[in-house]
Amino acid sequence: MIPVCEPLLDEKELAYVVDCLKTNWISSKGKYIKAFEEGFARYCGCKYGVATTSGTTALHLALASLGIGPGDEVIVPAFTMAATVFAVVYTGAKPVLVDAEPDTWNIDPAKIEEKITGQTKVILPVHIYGHPCEMEAIMEIAKKYNLWVVEDAAEAHGAEYKGKKAGSIGHVSCFSFYANKIITTGEGGMVVTNEAKIAQKARLLKDLAFSPEKRFLHTSLGFNYRMTNIQAAIGLAQLEKIDDLVAARRHNAHYYNSLLKDIPGITLPVKREETKNVYWMYGILIEDEFGLNRDELMARLKEKGIETRTFFYPMHQQPAFQAMNLFKDEKYPVAEALAQKGLYLPSGSGLKKEEIEEVYKAIKEIKGVRY
Repeated sequence: MIPVCEPLLDEKELAYVVDCLKTNWISSKGKYIKAFEEGFARYCGCKYGVATTSGTTALHLALASLGIGPGDEVIVPAFTMAATVFAVVYTGAKPVLVDAEPDTWNIDPAKIEEKITGQTKVILPVHIYGHPCEMEAIMEIAKKYNLWVVEDAAEAHGAEYKGKKAGSIGHVSCFSFYANKIITTGEGGMVVTNEAKIAQKARLLKDLAFSPEKRFLHTSLGFNYRMTNIQAAIGLAQLEKIDDLVAARRHNAHYYNSLLKDIPGITLPVKREETKNVYWMYGILIEDEFGLNRDELMARLKEKGIETRTFFYPMHQQPAFQAMNLFKDEKYPVAEALAQKGLYLPSGSGLKKEEIEEVYKAIKEIKGVRY
């Protein structure tokens, strides 16, 4: 089976983990935490990094650090991973959905202003599958209405918008280091920002909000969102080769493009001129012209030993949110179409040329067959 994605680990990760174990600093303190936080923030073009347990907790921590809570509204994409909206709900704030752009699959800036109310506090764009959002337009809207911008860059390590790294443009940004991400710590995340006060608050809250003066006095409701030094050791080793991992993702995507571009009925991922798409996942849309629907193609590929995944399901169609009476009777046609037609192919940085060719040949063969 050619997997959708696998982490790439080697002797460097092993050496750093062994060194970490030898220091006895295996919990949330140690040299690797500090080095990873500082190094990743610097890579993103930010001053501060705060390591967390996941991308989801990074989002929750970022929102909590901004004081977001009940009575507030946060604008989020209708087409995203549900964790984006989970983080908003955890704070007690109300998530407000905006439909996607049909080409980038990111939140559509042209549809944001109509969703802004007196309760809106944050715009939370998500760089879907590694393609940066239209951040200039989003930042202009945020400035006009005095809103925070929290970038969800969980899928966009190394992506760029007009020469700036994804994660360095908003007021605060969040990354995931889950095993399928471009760099991984197994589980883990990071909040990055250029705002000292936000970083200080995030660092306090993620560590159970222990008082700096009297440890067991707590002035805030904190969380245990602490990454371990062992995880950070893996993360630092991954960070030291992030440029190669990003380059491999992009090279593989370009090779897929060159092979698949002439197959009718397949819409390929875009790359706008002012962006650097890192293709965390290589997504395609299966149009009617292909002759089979998305699910039929996925089933045929599975028979041939090729793993694929569907696109995200829209937030307004999620049972968890429907049970909370969120997004009742709302429609987001672009997000709905993406969920019906989209899939991603094997996309890992370690994907071999021969495997990409095998995927291409399988798709071409399947298109020529009618069941």
